[in-house]
Amino acid sequence: MIQTPDADFDVTNIIQTDEFSPLTTNGADLDLMLGKDYGALKDVVINANPSLPPLSLLVIHSLLCERYKILSAVHTHSSVKSVPENLLKCFGEQTKKKPRHEYQLGFTLIWKDVPKPQMKFSIQTMCPIEGEGNIARFLFSLFGQKYNAVTSTLIDSWVDTALFQLKEGSSKERGAVLRSMNAALGKSSWLVGSELTVADVVAWCALQQTGAANTAPANVQKWMKSCENLAPFSSVMKLLK
Repeated sequence: MIQTPDADFDVTNIIQTDEFSPLTTNGADLDLMLGKDYGALKDVVINANPSLPPLSLLVIHSLLCERYKILSAVHTHSSVKSVPENLLKCFGEQTKKKPRHEYQLGFTLIWKDVPKPQMKFSIQTMCPIEGEGNIARFLFSLFGQKYNAVTSTLIDSWVDTALFQLKEGSSKERGAVLRSMNAALGKSSWLVGSELTVADVVAWCALQQTGAANTAPANVQKWMKSCENLAPFSSVMKLLK
């Protein structure tokens, strides 16, 4: 429901009429979204602090690997003294690398002493995108999903709610978010619409990092199981053990 001064506007039907395409369909045109660079491989470079790993970005990396040919790499910056072994191998065991030109996207994660995650995809020509939520939105956009204005707004709202209230908020705020999630998930399998969105990824990761997963209400528990049945989520769960 969207609260307006004189009425409650039910957006359920609008969301249901939005066209969701499965993430497993053919990839979008990366040159169109990232800019053409004379055939050079596009590189996404992310700086993140190992003391608070951005789990949502690792899930989206795995999802992207199901769609595109990704050249993945993990490095440690000199500002960090040590990184747990599981974070150094957070992209899994890398198979034998092919020639660079055979990949569609480069994805490099650098464990660095930064206050919040930073991302660049054109190293010399752009200011970094900062914040896990903003980077997650950008990376998820590479799937080429098209949403109407209402659906996009709800997705953005859930991402912000997950990061600022569920992950960083007080226990009272967290409880309110879980109740809202439970109500939303009583109407659909995912937080927004009939397909997985970046809102589900960020919210699931926030729940894992806050330790609130075990006390979540029934609909949220069922939704979490649906997430964990997908390989990208189950692989990230191993980092939490």
